[in-house]
Amino acid sequence: MADRIYVIGHVNPDTDTVAAAMGYAWLLRERDGADTLAARAGAVNPQTAWVLKKLGLDAPFLLNDASPRFEAVTRRLDTAKPDSPLREPWAIASRTWGVAPVVDEDGTPRGLVTGTSLFGLVSQLVGLHPQRQELRLAEILDIPCREACKSDVPKFAANSRIRDSLNKILREEGDDFFVVDEKGLYVGICRQRDLLNPPRLKVILVDHNEPRQAIANLEEAELLEILDHHRLGNPSTHVPIRFTVDIVGSTSTLVSEQIEEAGLSAPPSLAGMLLAGLLSDTLILTSPTTTERDKKAAERLGRWAFARGAPLAGETVHSYGKQILSASAGLSARKPDEIVNTDLKIYEAGGYRFAIAQAEVTDLLQLAEHLENLRAALTALRDKRSLDFAMLMVTDVVNGSSRLILTDEPPELSDLPYPPQPDGTRLAEGVVSRKKQLLPVVLGLLER
Repeated sequence: MADRIYVIGHVNPDTDTVAAAMGYAWLLRERDGADTLAARAGAVNPQTAWVLKKLGLDAPFLLNDASPRFEAVTRRLDTAKPDSPLREPWAIASRTWGVAPVVDEDGTPRGLVTGTSLFGLVSQLVGLHPQRQELRLAEILDIPCREACKSDVPKFAANSRIRDSLNKILREEGDDFFVVDEKGLYVGICRQRDLLNPPRLKVILVDHNEPRQAIANLEEAELLEILDHHRLGNPSTHVPIRFTVDIVGSTSTLVSEQIEEAGLSAPPSLAGMLLAGLLSDTLILTSPTTTERDKKAAERLGRWAFARGAPLAGETVHSYGKQILSASAGLSARKPDEIVNTDLKIYEAGGYRFAIAQAEVTDLLQLAEHLENLRAALTALRDKRSLDFAMLMVTDVVNGSSRLILTDEPPELSDLPYPPQPDGTRLAEGVVSRKKQLLPVVLGLLER
């Protein structure tokens, strides 16, 4: 576990960020022999869930906080039962750092046998009576070990953050603690010295490089690498790292290029996942962010994904892409707060802190029915995230246009080149990309 590397995308993960994490983790295992695990920093959205189910794949491991957990410093020492003779934990303690866990039949920790607890038992047995000072060691070692264990040992959940319990750890007289699972059953033992200097999680970021879009407490992790296709807003690091940011339509494109450069081909299901990430981010290669490299990547991934016997056998890039976009399009199937929080990114510019969310539909006519509820959800989002304003970009993926809903529009944005509509929205003809079309305009107005 100490060498494990988590490959993870941004919060509110979309299909490209999930696909890139899965694909890059696979590549690093196959090419470099690294112990990598694909992770996600939040729940998968409906589109990604559909793709995963279609391909028969599991969602990546959920990791929403990079702060070290108790499990990172836990050692699963051998245990003794409470009725076992003291000689059993004595033997265990001789092989560890002088401690032996005593655990009930059902797995519940009973206590620890330590040098201090053994001395306490011997003192109790011998006491001040000379006639008992000849008690033999063999007799002591036949005593049930429950008589010699320290029972008031603190217990900490394996998946809880060490930082949240530091005050309690420092107040305790003992140096050894139980680590238990969610049912309170024995997982192992941890030492105070390890808790005060826990190993950092090793992390590779994909599909983003801005700290405010990253997993919580990223500063407590060891950041190894960034692979991305967005604007720069990267975190500072203590040492140099590999940093790849390139002008393509999706991070899945970059992963597929590295797979090809390594002389490998992705398994059909994984290739289908990467292709989904590419087609989703580029709106089936029609977005302004699309490059020739994306088109070549789509052909490459399709060749691997549409193999005979594979889940996508018989599909084409276009037919598969239409299914992917349809899986996420529409406003009726989701609650307003889910719509404004699913594909959401937070930015800072010109003294403002704001969010831009995006939702995809196949027809902008459906917006009228949900407009007021979406405005209310945006206002709630603004208050919850302490934002100056929030914006929802509702994109018609069929006709290639968007409508913008804003809360608390700042004066600087009155010059947006998108005409106001009678219902209070703005019409952004031909605008489908938040990253390449909408965001640069918003930032330009806020920072001028």
